[in-house]
Amino acid sequence: MTPPLVKRYIIALDRHKLMGMAVFGLITAISGAVALIPSTPTPVSYEVLGVLGVTTPPKVFSQTGVQIQEQGLKITPEMLLADNVLKATATVVGVNPKDIKDNVEVLQKKGSGKGSSKGDEGDQLSPIGVKYKASNDPEKAAKIVEVLMQKMIEQSRLVNGERLRTIIEAIEKRSVEAKADLQKAEQQLERYDRIEGAALAAAKDEGLLGAISSSQQNQRQLQLTLEGVDSQIASLERRLGLTADQAYTNSALSADPIIAGLRAQIQEADTQLTLLRSQGYRDAHPQVAQILQQQKTYEKMLGERATEVIGGNGLGEPLTPIKVRQDSNLDPARMQLANTLVGLQTQRDTLKEQLQSTKRIEKELLQQYQKIPSKRLERMRLAQQFEIKQQFYTTLQASLIDAKAAELEVTSNLSIAQPPQVTKSGGEAQGTNPVVVLAGGTFLGLVLAAGSILLLAILDNTLYSPQEIRQVLAQQDVRVLGELPFVVSLDPDLGETGILLKPDSHYLDIYERFRSSLRRGENKSLKVVAIASTIEGEGKTVTAYNLAIASAQAGKRTLLVEADFRGASQSQFLKVIPEPSAKVEPLRYYSSISRCVKLAPNIENLYIVASPGPQRQAAAFVESSELQRLIADARGRFDFVIVDTPSLSRWDDALLLEPLTDGLILVTRPGLTQKGILNQATQELTEAESVRLLGAVINGVDGAVPVTPVEDGETEDYEEEESFEEEDLEEDEPVPTGVMGF
Repeated sequence: MTPPLVKRYIIALDRHKLMGMAVFGLITAISGAVALIPSTPTPVSYEVLGVLGVTTPPKVFSQTGVQIQEQGLKITPEMLLADNVLKATATVVGVNPKDIKDNVEVLQKKGSGKGSSKGDEGDQLSPIGVKYKASNDPEKAAKIVEVLMQKMIEQSRLVNGERLRTIIEAIEKRSVEAKADLQKAEQQLERYDRIEGAALAAAKDEGLLGAISSSQQNQRQLQLTLEGVDSQIASLERRLGLTADQAYTNSALSADPIIAGLRAQIQEADTQLTLLRSQGYRDAHPQVAQILQQQKTYEKMLGERATEVIGGNGLGEPLTPIKVRQDSNLDPARMQLANTLVGLQTQRDTLKEQLQSTKRIEKELLQQYQKIPSKRLERMRLAQQFEIKQQFYTTLQASLIDAKAAELEVTSNLSIAQPPQVTKSGGEAQGTNPVVVLAGGTFLGLVLAAGSILLLAILDNTLYSPQEIRQVLAQQDVRVLGELPFVVSLDPDLGETGILLKPDSHYLDIYERFRSSLRRGENKSLKVVAIASTIEGEGKTVTAYNLAIASAQAGKRTLLVEADFRGASQSQFLKVIPEPSAKVEPLRYYSSISRCVKLAPNIENLYIVASPGPQRQAAAFVESSELQRLIADARGRFDFVIVDTPSLSRWDDALLLEPLTDGLILVTRPGLTQKGILNQATQELTEAESVRLLGAVINGVDGAVPVTPVEDGETEDYEEEESFEEEDLEEDEPVPTGVMGF
């Protein structure tokens, strides 16, 4: 058997061979280039070095001047070698600016130019070196450095002046905006005082409260007067037996002389008819008919006149002649009482209108009084805003005066600390042995390439073989329940998956062995298990589905609960789709077992609780009472319940759900499982008293193949079979590859 370190190195070599080849090629190429360098004397060159001192500024009296001088200490090579400096130097010396730029170099110590490191004199900062390289004419090179240093000193002064001008322009521009804002705030405050000043003043001297109190007193007085008038109206109505409207109608009808005349004529006609009828005259007699016709005419005229008199002011019943005659018979005394009643009714209506008007005025006054605190706060806000803008504008004006005063204090932060000095170099011959260099480079390249790959192999925390995973599990006394192969199933609509879609798949025997190994010994009464993994992609969802399918094929009434609320559901591969409302109302979905539990149409005895998909508050659903009741109810309804949970390295959902089950199964996979994460997870699970770790399975094992199907007449009592071991595999059997990482 290949040692794990060798196998790990072979895997690392396969994964990082390009990097190893790159390291080997780079070292070999460098050695070849060095070997090809000819042994020729180095040319003679001259190097001129001058030093500029960075000094603190002299005494300044403006705050802006202090800031400018402090900023001037932050000197960079790009600032010193600006185009204007190079052009000015080239003009004085008579050379090309490009030649100066190509041969000059500014030497600046790390941290210099920031005012953080001072020299022995207390006001001297780290110096700046100006080095110039020339192949001939050292005197001209020294002249170039001397002029260049002078232009750099002038550049420092110009930069400080430009910074000051930028500050002044910015302050002036901001002052214009601040002044406009100040004027706007002042106008808003003045406008508010004009509109609301009177109301605020009235509230301040309590005039508004006095108006409210006076209105309330007027209401009480009007109410008392109205009650007195109501008492008089009620007394008169009892004496007359008429309402105020009826009294108005009777008084109007009784006072009209035309109605009185018509009543007299009708009365006279009634008298004549009574005499004639007492003498035996019938209604057909001409004299009787004439009187009846006159009486009818008088009654019509009486109704029309009554309508004219009362003017539609309101009788509740029609104006019949009999009604008019009855209502127009008031004597003078009753007519006086009726007129008094009508007058009191008019007074009552007037008092009611006055009372309503007083109440409306009181309501408006109360509304104004209630708005006083808001108005005061609004004025306070406007006044505070005005003060802030005024202070800001004043500060800008003070800063502008200070900045203009600093114009007279602008100086350079550089001075010549050391004049240019010329040194000569070159003229010596140097050479190397090309064969030695090339051989040494080749050997060094091989060593570094092999060493880098070995280092990556050692540092790699991934477990690449089942043996390595078994060793880690054995150190934590975790039982290995089985080694599972790659599984590839193809759905014509959804594509590849690791779920066994066919009920007669030859991989079912391996998962049946896994199930029988799980239910051995003290686990015979096992009904509810949780399945988790250390990280994502190790195949815990595929393992849960295939274990559930194997259990259902064994005749067990099996339920698979997708409790992973962090990822998408895989139930569509078995033609099980959750209700559309499950994603919107998950708790309502899980509260009804008839709603969430669905039968897999192609696999007998298999039921699935499909996940509603990723949820923002997944922890709340994991800890919900609805999910707990669902699992508790499933324990009594089903023979075997499998709960699929998220990975342990990112979430604690599996640990929250484990108390609802009989134990937890850990899924690992060579090439994905991390040693450190697996060590930590198994150690925490085995040491936790409230968690029962049933064991672990190794998923995606190279070379795993299905076992031979059961012959006719043999029993399928897997409870007594041995667990699936690596020795049952054939080493040379080809391995199908597929999707294992849900």
